[in-house]
Amino acid sequence: MSAPLNIVVIGAGICGLSSAIWLRRAGHEVTLIDKDAPGAGASYGNAGLLAQWGIVPINTPGLGRNGLKYLADRDAPLFMQWRHFPKLIPWLLKLLSHANDDGVRHMSSALHTLLGDSLAQHQALTRGTDAARFVAPSDFIYTYESRAAFDADKYTWTIRQEAGYGVELIEGAAVQEVEPILNPEVTCLALTKGHGHILDPGGYMQALADVLQAEGGHYRQAEARDFILKDGRISSIVTSQGNLPCDAAVLTAGIWSKPLMHKLGLAVPLEVERGHHLHFRNPSDMPRTPMMIAKGKFVATPMSTGLRCAGTVELGGLDSTPSRAPLALIEKFTKWAFPDLTYEAAEEWVGFRPSTPDSLPLIGEIGATGVHAAFGHQHIGLTGGPKTGRWVADMISGKRPNLDLAPFDAGRFAR
Repeated sequence: MSAPLNIVVIGAGICGLSSAIWLRRAGHEVTLIDKDAPGAGASYGNAGLLAQWGIVPINTPGLGRNGLKYLADRDAPLFMQWRHFPKLIPWLLKLLSHANDDGVRHMSSALHTLLGDSLAQHQALTRGTDAARFVAPSDFIYTYESRAAFDADKYTWTIRQEAGYGVELIEGAAVQEVEPILNPEVTCLALTKGHGHILDPGGYMQALADVLQAEGGHYRQAEARDFILKDGRISSIVTSQGNLPCDAAVLTAGIWSKPLMHKLGLAVPLEVERGHHLHFRNPSDMPRTPMMIAKGKFVATPMSTGLRCAGTVELGGLDSTPSRAPLALIEKFTKWAFPDLTYEAAEEWVGFRPSTPDSLPLIGEIGATGVHAAFGHQHIGLTGGPKTGRWVADMISGKRPNLDLAPFDAGRFAR
């Protein structure tokens, strides 16, 4: 590898934590900074899935037509903060430009490269550490009211199956034998095997921060505000706690990466998808397997801290107040899916997914600045975070991954 470097990683979500740990293991001096505690954002409130099967982007053929239909339907999982709509129009048009079969296959192929071994990547990241106890191998189930409802998703299942993700259909009375908690109206399950989930995302992030520090890395609570470049290359990060000199930097600040990219002269079409969850404490029962409730298009994940029901898409801004409509939808269909469920309390949460119009993150060096991007993972940040961090660590250490990373090119939107 190249000589050890002094590296600052900006953003302590799963991508930042993974990048920092792998960089430290490569022998570099690493400081991870964040304005909040480790994993305080989307890495805390996600559905906890290692969604290796999550290779089909949201912008599939028919998105424009279906999106308008969803926005008019109170029981659909798409919401809009209409005051932000004018600002979102350019991003939405770019999103729709990829919503065709060629675009989907390009995006899916790239996502498969990133996500296909997620469980193994999390296990490699945590092997021999206390953080390993949070990583649980598991299958994943899609719940449908009928075989016809499953067949209506034929396009996405075809993409998955072509990528090697097999599916086993379970129908009729066998559904409740597999998952007794489910409503008898659920008559078809699509089971895909060999995945995983995280038993407590917030606890996992803190454990990874502890791993970093135990292995000689540093964590500082500070807000990154600007970059100082010397002869076109990074020399220091301007933070709320003073300047941090560095030889290289990694930008993993999620949606907050956008204004920092502006500091480097790049306007990245990164917009907010607001995601919500209800976390049910002390539930009377939980599903045996993480599952997608297809009727509401959200995920129910059994965790060590309770049952988390998370998902939906709300396009809008960075208001930290949860929206009632997405939460009401999750609550309604949770009660429908698990009619006998009781619980002690339901925690409400909203977070911000950083979303690009081509549904792919930005990974790699920004020009020749020495600043590496690792953000924009939309719905698959937890799934792809460890591999993203490993790729970035390899790039900075002079070991180019033997993969086609062009789809993730950090400068692709500047063309």
